[in-house]
Amino acid sequence: MVSRPQHAYNNLQLYFGDIHNHCGLSYGRGTLAEAIQNARLQLDFASITIHAAWPDLPVNEPGLEYLVDYHKEGFSRALANWDSYLEEIERQNEDGCFVTFPSYEWHSIIYGDYCVYYKDTLDSPIIDAPDLPALKQAVRQLKTPALLIPHHIGYRQGSRGINWSAFSDELSPVAEIFSFHGLAESSEGPYPYLHSMGPRHEHNTAQYGWSQGHIFGIIGSSDHHNAFPGSYGYGRLGVWAESLSRHDIWEAIRARRTYALTGDRIDLRFALNEHPLGSISAPAPERWIEVAVEGGDAVDYIDVLHNNRLIYRENVLPAGDEATIYKVYLELGWGEKVDQVAWDVDIQIEAGRLNATEPRFRGYGPTDAPNNQEFAYSGWQQFEQNHIRFYTRTRPNASLHTATTEGLSLEIEGGPQTRLRTVVNGRLHELFLGDLLTGSRTFYLGGFVSPALCFHRAVPKREYTRRFAFLHPCASSGRDWYYVRVRQRNNQWAWSSPIWVEGQAG
Repeated sequence: MVSRPQHAYNNLQLYFGDIHNHCGLSYGRGTLAEAIQNARLQLDFASITIHAAWPDLPVNEPGLEYLVDYHKEGFSRALANWDSYLEEIERQNEDGCFVTFPSYEWHSIIYGDYCVYYKDTLDSPIIDAPDLPALKQAVRQLKTPALLIPHHIGYRQGSRGINWSAFSDELSPVAEIFSFHGLAESSEGPYPYLHSMGPRHEHNTAQYGWSQGHIFGIIGSSDHHNAFPGSYGYGRLGVWAESLSRHDIWEAIRARRTYALTGDRIDLRFALNEHPLGSISAPAPERWIEVAVEGGDAVDYIDVLHNNRLIYRENVLPAGDEATIYKVYLELGWGEKVDQVAWDVDIQIEAGRLNATEPRFRGYGPTDAPNNQEFAYSGWQQFEQNHIRFYTRTRPNASLHTATTEGLSLEIEGGPQTRLRTVVNGRLHELFLGDLLTGSRTFYLGGFVSPALCFHRAVPKREYTRRFAFLHPCASSGRDWYYVRVRQRNNQWAWSSPIWVEGQAG
């Protein structure tokens, strides 16, 4: 059944951000100015996080002296830079245009890592608390509202994974389940933990936390360490807020109107009995589930889960007939050349219309980059309705499973005769939309193993949009929960915050 969950989202707008990432102000690389410049490329809001404290740093473990020194040096830089950092974060905040929040990261082997967020920059100190209860008590006494959001929760408790016995939703309305560390929805599924801190542990996943009765929404963040908030493919969050203001974004996160993303700007609307994601609904023996998705590429399937169990899957099959609106992803990179490759790309659409542009920039990898490099080197500009230009740099892919490509996705309204007139580094490449209806087309800057560009298949709108609804009867004496996950065929994902339904007495 076709559904449009309008009532739950009537007064809300969708915004995209990354509130956990790093630069060279503590340990990391790149300047705060570069991080802000990169964030503004493709995000609506951001927080650049400062590594600041680790009370149970393993100072007495043999062989970890390098780790201790590395963190202590970073924390010293954080304290020295904190005041000027707050000034710049405040200066960069522009309600209605781009929203910023100050934050720092508090590590703990016992309690897990938390990022501390302040609603504004007044009365917002770094608190080097000895444990999580003390940290909570300290931020409660501040005049500025604060949030404590756990991240990379999937490591085992005692190895910087979440400690559910110390968790509460009072200051932690959401938890970060996706970043470059991997995915902590469950101990199975895509994006396993590959960091040196270890694999995923079942008791430290979001599904386990919900099963224990905890109320929390979910977000994605990149945890990027090279001044690139929102680095494509490493984690972002979507927020349903009343406006793009510091107050409304903050309140939306507090209300759990959030969802986790890998990279593509997937528009996800999930409602239960006309309540939006993150809500707690009154007892109801019948639950009307509504889902609407507009993806960044062809959607593979959409899952609805109840109490962590799959109850419905909506498969989206490839469309066989022509459409009038398509998405085309232009991706740049590849090659064996060791040095960076500079790209200057000018695109004009003829006999059609460019409806929207989605930048997909990622920069250096989240943790690996050479020293003394420039970290903000991408940009894009739309000159008129059908004319766009962007510039960036690429390197050879880091491995056969780690892309370092850059690009843009274009939503184009037209037909087979719509022309994409593209000038790349001074060389003209012309394609018709009809050339891309069955698959991709590639070009090279030079000969064999030179850097390349790829125009991916034109994906018709009916493959990246889907709406459905169904009734789920369920009389429960205890509180239960539902959430939605979306998989695209390009392996980009989204996971919604749950909606909870209170149990019925008797």
